[in-house]
Amino acid sequence: MQLSRRTLLAGAAAAVAVPATMWSAEGSAQAAASYDVAVCEQYRNQIQIYSSAAGWTSPQWVWSPGGGDWSNLSDVKFRSTAQFGEVALVAASGGNVGIIDKNASGTQGTGSLLWHATPGSNPHAIERIPNIGAVVAASSGGYLHVYGPTAISDPSTLALVQTISFPGAHGLCYDDVHSRLWAVGQGKATSYAVSGTYRDTRLTGGVDVSIGASNLGHSLDASYKDSGILLVSHSTAVVSINKTTHAVSTVHANHAVKSFSQHSSGEAFWVQSTGKTYHGDTRNWVNPDVQFFNAAGATSFTRGLSYGAEFYKARLHAVGYH
Repeated sequence: MQLSRRTLLAGAAAAVAVPATMWSAEGSAQAAASYDVAVCEQYRNQIQIYSSAAGWTSPQWVWSPGGGDWSNLSDVKFRSTAQFGEVALVAASGGNVGIIDKNASGTQGTGSLLWHATPGSNPHAIERIPNIGAVVAASSGGYLHVYGPTAISDPSTLALVQTISFPGAHGLCYDDVHSRLWAVGQGKATSYAVSGTYRDTRLTGGVDVSIGASNLGHSLDASYKDSGILLVSHSTAVVSINKTTHAVSTVHANHAVKSFSQHSSGEAFWVQSTGKTYHGDTRNWVNPDVQFFNAAGATSFTRGLSYGAEFYKARLHAVGYH
């Protein structure tokens, strides 16, 4: 695998001016930060972790679940638990979601799974609710699935306790500042309160924020630079949502961004669909590169793999919610 330092692929629009709340002018004069990036790579169907500061050759960590219901890995988040330390939350469009014991896991497939379920309907996102141990999955077929445990320290006790209709469900992010679970789908992002514990865990009191009726949300991410906002990519832009006021601001007016993450330094990165297919398969929602931006919001560099990756999402490898 070799480092790819291409500019944005042909057909991708240039970055546009963005609000001062997102980008710091001082950051443009600073050296690039170093942090770990986790990717959903669908050609080899792996979760991989690389450093942003070095060429992407051998991954620091890999999880390879095989195919079937684990095909087309579509989401990954990392969370800290008292019982197992760091775990990885994964979703696959093939139908499965699960929790991986990261410290026990390597390339050995599903043996490191602490729990999994098959909500079906094209799962696109997964999130864990801290201190409760409940897990929420979003299926693009139009549902949020809530799983509650009988023991917080034992993910194997998780069972389905609630299903909510949510058209186009694609993204999830827990806001630990306000103790709200956010979901994004067709035309809206919605903030839910979390009530109850164990098998009585429920999402309640949904508050909608419009992202434009024609826009399908793709991902929800925390900004590790600004805990007051959430980052949302949808069909025609990347936007920020103020968690308190629910004000929506444009970050990038670019189409088909599948995920967007921001490091505490202000640097950011995304995966933007090219609309092309690779390796003779049918995946036209991927990109062989992850695009990075400096703290001032300007295109900085890209990272890719020599075999021609098919990246669907890229996320900051961070265990906190922010």
